[in-house]
Amino acid sequence: MSRTYAIAAGAVVVALLGGTFAATQMGGPQEAFAQCRASQAAGGAIGGPFELVREDGETVTDADVITGPTLIYFGYTFCPDVCPLDVQRNAQAVNILDEQGVEVTPVFISIDPERDTVDVVRDFTDNFHDRMIGLTGSPEQVRGASQAYRTYYAKQDSEDEYYLVDHTTMSYLVFPEAGFQEFYRRDVTPEQMAESLSCFVEAAETAS
Repeated sequence: MSRTYAIAAGAVVVALLGGTFAATQMGGPQEAFAQCRASQAAGGAIGGPFELVREDGETVTDADVITGPTLIYFGYTFCPDVCPLDVQRNAQAVNILDEQGVEVTPVFISIDPERDTVDVVRDFTDNFHDRMIGLTGSPEQVRGASQAYRTYYAKQDSEDEYYLVDHTTMSYLVFPEAGFQEFYRRDVTPEQMAESLSCFVEAAETAS
């Protein structure tokens, strides 16, 4: 995926998230997380039920995957530049938190089910973090998860087996009960992400 397409896809999602923020604000923000939130986003309208296939071959739902603070990224394993860098950044942030005794689960959801079998996804996630959960599924399952999180992806027109996929490059912080709370752009560093994630986790623990 090219940087230009990544920026364009991200802009679409930022616009959608901005609309979500306005709608959620009308119902009242979640005060527990207000001090941590840097983006114009709020929980409530993004995220939702999904059914996908985990990297061990088991069919799972969002409830099976989001059992604690969870960092979700939609991408694909053949992505030449953007996805590996983003997923590595997410893994580095999670490693920083591991050293602090704060556990956040990194999740990678493939938007290229045609090539990303469970074996391919497992090999990909194992290269980044031993707790990273890789998910794929049928085209319908993947589309459902993407729609729940309002992400964008589109296979470039090509009969070549080495085709690219344009897609959203945001990472999403989600909690089991509170749902979606924050998104992170590509320019956020591992250290900045770790600091933000830690704030949200602490706020969640304080509110519980």
